[in-house]
Amino acid sequence: MNFARDAVPGLAGTRNAVGQVAILLMALALAACGGGSETTATSAVSSAECDPANPDTFDECGSVVVAITDADGDFVNYTVDILSLELETANGRTVETLPRKTRMNFADYVELSEVMTVATVPPAVYVAGTIRLSYDDAEVFVAMGDGSKETVVKDLNGNTLGETALRIQLSNRDQLRVNRRATAFLQLDFDLDASHEVDVSMTPAEAVTQQFIVAEVSPVDEKQIRVRGPLAQVNEDESSYVVAVRPFHDRVGDHGRMKVYTTDDTEFEVDGESYIGSEGLRALAAAGQGAPTVAGGTLNLANREFTAGVVLAGSSVPGHDRAAVRGNVIARDGNLLTIRGATVIPHDRRAHFHDDVVVEIGPDTKVFKDGDGRDDQGIRAISIGQRVTVYAGRPDAMPAVTDAASPQILLDATQGAVRMHVTHVSGIVNTVMTGQTDITLHTIDRRRVGIFDFTGTGASPDLDAEPDNYEIATGNLTLADFSAGKPIVARGFPEAFGTAPPDFTGRTVVDYTDVRSALGVGWGAEGTVAPFLRMDGEGLLIDNQNEDIDVRHHIKHGPVLIDLTALDSNTLIVPRESGRMLFFIKTADSLRQYSDFGDFIADLSTSLNGATTARSMFARGIYDVDANSMTVHKVGIFLLEP
Repeated sequence: MNFARDAVPGLAGTRNAVGQVAILLMALALAACGGGSETTATSAVSSAECDPANPDTFDECGSVVVAITDADGDFVNYTVDILSLELETANGRTVETLPRKTRMNFADYVELSEVMTVATVPPAVYVAGTIRLSYDDAEVFVAMGDGSKETVVKDLNGNTLGETALRIQLSNRDQLRVNRRATAFLQLDFDLDASHEVDVSMTPAEAVTQQFIVAEVSPVDEKQIRVRGPLAQVNEDESSYVVAVRPFHDRVGDHGRMKVYTTDDTEFEVDGESYIGSEGLRALAAAGQGAPTVAGGTLNLANREFTAGVVLAGSSVPGHDRAAVRGNVIARDGNLLTIRGATVIPHDRRAHFHDDVVVEIGPDTKVFKDGDGRDDQGIRAISIGQRVTVYAGRPDAMPAVTDAASPQILLDATQGAVRMHVTHVSGIVNTVMTGQTDITLHTIDRRRVGIFDFTGTGASPDLDAEPDNYEIATGNLTLADFSAGKPIVARGFPEAFGTAPPDFTGRTVVDYTDVRSALGVGWGAEGTVAPFLRMDGEGLLIDNQNEDIDVRHHIKHGPVLIDLTALDSNTLIVPRESGRMLFFIKTADSLRQYSDFGDFIADLSTSLNGATTARSMFARGIYDVDANSMTVHKVGIFLLEP
């Protein structure tokens, strides 16, 4: 990933001198420290003086790109303010990376990471960080039944959260190393599912939190990256452009500069018109300096570049000059679409959550599809389950509603546009045949299938999609490892409305052997002194019959929920043999991270000394049902110290 540091004259909204960075070519350094001591690692870093507040010293500085993401969970909205993110060197020096507070809905970032800031920092080895969040104006909703329920977040003592701070200690094998005139990468992962115990019987619901926020210099889970911000400059010869980073739905601020590369296949949508490759880059240049942009793409570590697959600009950016809504279509009645779990993005106010939004489309509504270039798909393409972003036809098309519990609101998109996004379905395999697999459908984009009304999806009423036998076209995708009764996940698009079967076309299909599983177990408010029957470098053997186990004791294996206490044997947790891994131990207000399982076990063995107790544990990996073992890439344990 390369970044441009050149200050761009006349760019509206640029921040102070700290943001007017000058980087023409900065390589993304995701280098680990190889297990060496902090002293050894620090000695290899430039000791030149850098003052992030003084542009005259920027040649002696480095940069760090900070992205943020979330793991899968049951929250449909989790919007809080991020107040600050400080990095700390081995000698105790702290550096702030966030120029201003920013508001984020973590529930939007299960499938991707978003660049939050590109900060100028002194060259050093950074060994820890502190993130501060504010819940004073939080907007949190958890899935419940066919809808959602407003939720209050509280600490372990039952107090409603205000501001929180969590110190994250990086592994000495994977510290954040920033060199002069180079850029390092840091990803924050707020695991909402692991961090909360939710009681939906209350009104509002209550979520007791024990925040699991980890920081990774080499992320274990590789995700698509999204970059937002006003356009700074375009370089058609280099097939690139530079933005002033402005994350999430922020309307002001400048969080640094970032260079975005494009290819001949990059899809552009600029002011409602579609382009491909260089034609799109020229349209972007014509949109002018300060035009809002959103890019989704990938990080190529070999070439050290961020390359966009899709770029939106101008009025095609949701909420720029007209309201927009993002969510899943759960019902269609003619030209009226019901969007569930909607993020409402007004053009003149901040984004907010609303359970249902009714959208009216018409013959003049433009419909675009991720991955299908410039073709207008037509409104028939929008079917049940489809994840969409809908753009209003005019700025005043949506009423000023900000209460998620209010009745349905209406968005007029008859002169607007719809962009269809890749949609995720999961279920259990019924049958497999050439070019198709039929499944019992459980969820669409993590939402229970019971909320979706498939009326009208078929070529005739008797051919409407049926959740008990949902037909997925798989084309030439390999299905050799699929078998009846096993979990399956497919990513793709529902078939056009009124044309099923098939009901869905899969672009990628994941069988049960590769379906990611999540384990969660709790040992009550007091915890337990003996959570494991075995604890060594070979693995952790959970005592599934421990008398302290509370209501949380499950493995989520695709769409299947497995009760640990009902299994015939105890569950074994083992680290995978290769690839990046992350293990962490959380206490009241800090978190220690490890990339080596042996280091993690050594700390855990010392910590569980008979006085300290384990309150909860979470793991993510691949579960072997027959062996009752889980091969993990992430494990986190929350300890209660005396």
